[in-house]
Amino acid sequence: MIKSEVLVPLLNANEPEARLVGIHVKDGQAVENGALLFTLETTKAAAEVEAPESGFIRIFAKEGDTLSVGDILAYITETVDEPLPQPSELYPSSFILHPSSFIISTSLNASLHPSELRITKPARELAERLGIDLAALPSDRLVTESVIREVAGKVSVPAPVLEGIDPEKSILIYGGGGHAKSVIEMVLAMGNYQIAGIVDDGIPAGTQVLGFSVLGTRDFLPALAGQGLRLAANGVGGILDIRIRVEIFELLESCGFSFPVLKHPSATVEPSAVIGDGAQVFANAYVGSSAVLHPRCMVNTSAVVSHDCEIGAYSHIAPGALLAGLVQVGERTLVGMGVTTAIGIRIGNGVRIGNGAIILADVPDKTIIQAGRVWTGKAERP
Repeated sequence: MIKSEVLVPLLNANEPEARLVGIHVKDGQAVENGALLFTLETTKAAAEVEAPESGFIRIFAKEGDTLSVGDILAYITETVDEPLPQPSELYPSSFILHPSSFIISTSLNASLHPSELRITKPARELAERLGIDLAALPSDRLVTESVIREVAGKVSVPAPVLEGIDPEKSILIYGGGGHAKSVIEMVLAMGNYQIAGIVDDGIPAGTQVLGFSVLGTRDFLPALAGQGLRLAANGVGGILDIRIRVEIFELLESCGFSFPVLKHPSATVEPSAVIGDGAQVFANAYVGSSAVLHPRCMVNTSAVVSHDCEIGAYSHIAPGALLAGLVQVGERTLVGMGVTTAIGIRIGNGVRIGNGAIILADVPDKTIIQAGRVWTGKAERP
């Protein structure tokens, strides 16, 4: 018998998703009421999810997943081998919960029987933007965004035409969300480039973001490069899952784009500092003497990277973080807002440090440090 569902709670009214950054129990383990089960994070909040009652935990998610509010994390059951319901038993026949989105099984096209098409919500929205007939989609598998793009490659879709810009002096912004807006403002403040437009997979073409048009989705990147556009800026912050930001860089690079250094005029970068291609240094940040910023990393608003620090590729030093001298940060690591470190600390690859943490000792690869904690080199929770 299922005693309880453990669901993703709403941590922030403005963010419907959270990242599962810690699983503190094993599938099938007996747990007591109030036992720590999971740790979730959004860009501005973190929360620990506890067992609502005693029983056996049956886990439905994995560490690193980005989940929506209301998604099932686990069940609490009376016995360890309790049969669990299938998704179709849990939700109405028109909607089946999927790890990343809702699969729509309802009739989307008069020519399709409800059971003939299984398509994720983002895929359906993309198909509508590209004008693809749902009847042309395969019915023998789940239709995702990648399937839509595969079909789009076989369909003639008009590409946006760049007008009134010099491609050699223009830059394309990938993304139209909050981080992208900060990137746009920084590019405008720099005055070195003309903004050619925005590419975003989730915002309809023609939408204006800070006065600049969304040209379309990633499907149009080859066509834009074919018109001579060569420079791009990654406007996806990737704070919940840094892999998303990495994938965007790799996608743009595969289409022939390169990434200039972006440095806000109000940022201070000492002359002896070295900054790699694609790095972004935001307003009021400080990069000290002989510091090294490897390609595609980010030093966000008012962050301090002191003398002789080294920041690895793709890593993000969030707003207000204070790194003392000689700190080394590995690749693909997030140092959260307001984090402070002791001098000479080494922070590994793939680390996530929550907002406001104090780092007093080296941090091994792939360690997760919860917000507000003091790190002395020992794991805080089992």
